[in-house]
Amino acid sequence: MHLLPFRRTRLLSLTLAAVVPMLLPAASAFASSHREAPFITTQPKVDGTDFYMFNSYENGRSAYVTLIANYQPLQDPYGGPNYFKMDPNALYEIHIDNNGDAREDLTFQFRFQNNFKGITLPIGSQNVAIPLTQAGQVSAPNAPALNVNEKFTVNVIRGNRRTGQSAAITRFGSGSASFDKPSDNIGTKTIPNYAAYAGQHIYSVNIPGCATPGRVFVGQRQEGFAVNLGTIFDLINAPLSTITNPALINAAPNMLSTKNITTLALEVSKSCLLSTTTADPVIGGWTSASVRQSQLVNANPPRGHQTTVTYGGAFVQVSRLGMPLVNEVIIGLPDKDRFNSSMPSGDGQFASYVTNPTLPRLVEIAYNLPAGGAAPTNLPRNDLVIAFLTGITGINRPANVTPSEMLRLNTSIPAVPFAQQNRLGIVGNILAGGSDNAGYPNGRRPKDDVVDISLVVAMGGLCMANGNNNAFGFGTECNPSKVPLKATSFNLHDAVDQAVQPFLTGFPYLNTPLPGAQ
Repeated sequence: MHLLPFRRTRLLSLTLAAVVPMLLPAASAFASSHREAPFITTQPKVDGTDFYMFNSYENGRSAYVTLIANYQPLQDPYGGPNYFKMDPNALYEIHIDNNGDAREDLTFQFRFQNNFKGITLPIGSQNVAIPLTQAGQVSAPNAPALNVNEKFTVNVIRGNRRTGQSAAITRFGSGSASFDKPSDNIGTKTIPNYAAYAGQHIYSVNIPGCATPGRVFVGQRQEGFAVNLGTIFDLINAPLSTITNPALINAAPNMLSTKNITTLALEVSKSCLLSTTTADPVIGGWTSASVRQSQLVNANPPRGHQTTVTYGGAFVQVSRLGMPLVNEVIIGLPDKDRFNSSMPSGDGQFASYVTNPTLPRLVEIAYNLPAGGAAPTNLPRNDLVIAFLTGITGINRPANVTPSEMLRLNTSIPAVPFAQQNRLGIVGNILAGGSDNAGYPNGRRPKDDVVDISLVVAMGGLCMANGNNNAFGFGTECNPSKVPLKATSFNLHDAVDQAVQPFLTGFPYLNTPLPGAQ
């Protein structure tokens, strides 16, 4: 840390004490996008939690992009007997914009079926249905001992997600359009080698309109997101000297390390994601989930029904996720549900939340700090517009762009092996003078510490990076003199290091889920 005169040090300590408790609980109390809006807290099966989009760094897969959409937050491994099956009455979708107009050009649409087998056991003179998901050991897809066979389909839709041309993605070789989803990791007695079992559910696939086969996997994974959850929610119940000391970025336990998540992973050839009419290597991506407009609870459901609810009507979007943390720290409470139901093409209605963010000023008011004592004063915050709405010129900004919120990835920037990736993404790369431009906000990799990066950006870190070497080409609106916390803006962190999380070296990258019992 920089040494400062006493009076300045005192003001900075007060400022940080105010800023960090306010920013971090909102940003991270339920992780990247877990339970981030009022309505979605009631619909955990369709709650999109994290979205990753990156140039594949598995050996031999440099020509591919990996798309990972996570749903169903905060899964306890012991959550039986029904565990965390997906909703067969919902649409789970990954959208790609490859021409910068804020509208989907490709949609990968996942749908699920939970086929109940009705396994029975002879008890006395009767065959009686068992109450569990399994009736014995499981080691293969759709094992005889599984009482519920979870299956899914994936369609690729070109054009509008509801009216465009749709075609089924099929297994390479067999041509089947149906895929098995592995059972959640019930425990080591039921599934002795879960990694090998789950590996049988990684499929090579034919994608209509794409000459190169891809891969797909859907199943439970260990939660890959890291955050100092309990401490942060308790108004940063940690010493200020810890969360401003870069040497202590892993001083606290990751509260999500005991949780699992449900992952929809797709690996697609870069050439199949790019526009056929432009040479632009930048793509945008976001995820969504939609449910039926009408839901009627059956007072007396017939025997054998999988649900007590009858669904009907059009699909209505209830979850949306592109850049992490946007709905948590930028969108105001009255508009959080509206944001989850919106499309990027309509993001103009949320522009003031980005250009004139409220949290830093609320901190100053709450702690009787002068205006500009903590919050960057480069209003409107064009640095945030670049980070969240347009992409960075020369890195991940499309040639023609409609400002809108989504992850943007330059597919022409080579992937960096896991061990060499900078945990602070592009900002960290600039600070270190390295060559890793393949990280957040240029897409997002599992290793990228988006909480710390977002803290740095919110408190003017992009302006500071720009001021150091004009890296981002900002104008005078990003003058470092307008960043009150410039001395320590790069040091802010939540005391949990995303980079030390366990991950796989290849597809589907997220780690084997934790078992319900050892």
